[in-house]
Amino acid sequence: MADSAGIAPIVAVTSGEPAGVGPELCLRLIEYQASARPPARIVILGDKNLLAARARLLGAPVELRDWRAGTLAEPGVLDVLHVAADAEATPGKPTPSNSRYVLRLLDRALAGCRSGEFAAMATAPVHKGVINDAGIPFTGHTEYLAEKTHTARVVMMLAGGNLRVALATTHLPLRDVPAAITRESLEQTLRILHADMRRKYGIARPRILVAGLNPHAGEGGYLGDEEITVIGPTLEKLRGEGLLLTGPLPADTLFTPPVLARGDCVLAMYHDQGLTALKYATFGHGINVTLGLPVIRTSVDHGTALELAGTGRADPGSLFTAVDEAARMAGRRQGNEGGDWA
Repeated sequence: MADSAGIAPIVAVTSGEPAGVGPELCLRLIEYQASARPPARIVILGDKNLLAARARLLGAPVELRDWRAGTLAEPGVLDVLHVAADAEATPGKPTPSNSRYVLRLLDRALAGCRSGEFAAMATAPVHKGVINDAGIPFTGHTEYLAEKTHTARVVMMLAGGNLRVALATTHLPLRDVPAAITRESLEQTLRILHADMRRKYGIARPRILVAGLNPHAGEGGYLGDEEITVIGPTLEKLRGEGLLLTGPLPADTLFTPPVLARGDCVLAMYHDQGLTALKYATFGHGINVTLGLPVIRTSVDHGTALELAGTGRADPGSLFTAVDEAARMAGRRQGNEGGDWA
């Protein structure tokens, strides 16, 4: 949904774990609004009193205004959709008592995206351990949003600069990765990646570079045969349907400029295989994008940084980039109303 001027998509930004850096990063969005970045109408979801207290602690020159649809952005003013916290929040000291509040933020943002109130959502970090300490099974934003939207399969992708890296598996012990990569699962992942590169990034014929699982992509079967039995046949099947897939490629040389220049994104087989290179290149300004959801969702690529909470030293770059990307995707969607956007 655009604002009343019909220009800027409305991006809901959840403030995340209240004892972490999320609230103060959200306050820094006042700088985003004053910059020459792509237009986005920002609505912060959080406890207004908690945000005001953090602003006073940091001496942040920002006015917090209750969100009302149809109002225009004003210099020095941040719009807040108030969601009441369950307990006081002390920077650096999370409590399980606020875990359900953190999830209510996600629920409200998701509901707004699904109803059309918001065009997209960007999320500040949450603390998985604290949520689980409250007796709520929680593995991450990605899985939570997939469950809430009844989405059978989603794909985690991190992006920064000109580098986009999606994952065939996410938070698994290394010993469990080979069994998790099947022809069926890999095909589903590649189809989602291909579709959202078209729909959310506007790339008509996305070129996908696919990593092998084993060192040297298996060395012809001498260092593992998953490239021969699973990855290769899956790529051949989808190439037959017109998908532009290169691989399986040795991961140790995949992340070099000459190889990356041949693709629009990379599919890595497991978490550290892909994200070590991406975070080295983009840390502090990279983002997480959840592909396959019926809504647009981006996120910061870092955690709650409890040691920095309340100091004012947390870098807002990743959150700014997450709002940037959410706004761009929403703009493409608005320009394709009636098209095939999922």
